[in-house]
Amino acid sequence: MRFEPDHDFHIHTKLSFCSNDPEQSTENILKYGEKNGFKTLCFTDHMWDTARIPTDHHFYKNQTYEYICGSLPLPESDKVKLLFGCETDLNSDMVLGVSPEVMDKLDFIIIAINHFHMDDFTCTGEETREELAKLFIKRFDAVLDMDLPFHKIGMAHLCGGEITRSRAVPDSEYRRVFAKAADRGIGIEINLRLQSMTGEHKDAVMAPLFIAKEEGCKFYLGSDIHHPHNMPDVLERFNTAIDILDLKEEDKFIIGK
Repeated sequence: MRFEPDHDFHIHTKLSFCSNDPEQSTENILKYGEKNGFKTLCFTDHMWDTARIPTDHHFYKNQTYEYICGSLPLPESDKVKLLFGCETDLNSDMVLGVSPEVMDKLDFIIIAINHFHMDDFTCTGEETREELAKLFIKRFDAVLDMDLPFHKIGMAHLCGGEITRSRAVPDSEYRRVFAKAADRGIGIEINLRLQSMTGEHKDAVMAPLFIAKEEGCKFYLGSDIHHPHNMPDVLERFNTAIDILDLKEEDKFIIGK
């Protein structure tokens, strides 16, 4: 059976500083879910658990767990199940921004390992493309080597950037870390723009996901939307990726399993 696009597990509300859009409310996001026929949505605002893992980074110091709890209580719906999660990060010392205590309170945690635009937090900003490719793999390994509840963790937006388009990461390294990811049971996010799946970089961008599928990884869909104007093409994006990868229901990552 074809993979059903019945969820979106990567959504930012107005509480993410990179959104800060009053129209990106939980109520409006629920309407987006109902319109697209999604059965499950997960709110994943950026979060760093500063109460337990201190940081003075200008982006994360105010994106605390307590702050993102401003979305609670979630609106109710008899059509769409709503989950409360977060998107967190690794700093340059490979410290993960969420404690076990907070993990227990969240339905889903997505981890970004390639926020290399934060060159004062995740990297120095002076790395070459090849060095960033090695750092990407090092950070991927670091997450997979942690003692985490992988049944409710996903790896955010692994494809689409310059590292992927340039094929700076050898296929052999992708194959190794995706085999490890499959063994851990972590979810792999499908989060791509239509241009990435249909343009000149299509083959390079899709290649890591084909490898992940071959290695037995499970996938979930994440739009990464920050504003209402990002919403209209989400279902088309999801369906395009599903068809290119020829995903089946057995390829789906189910939170909690």
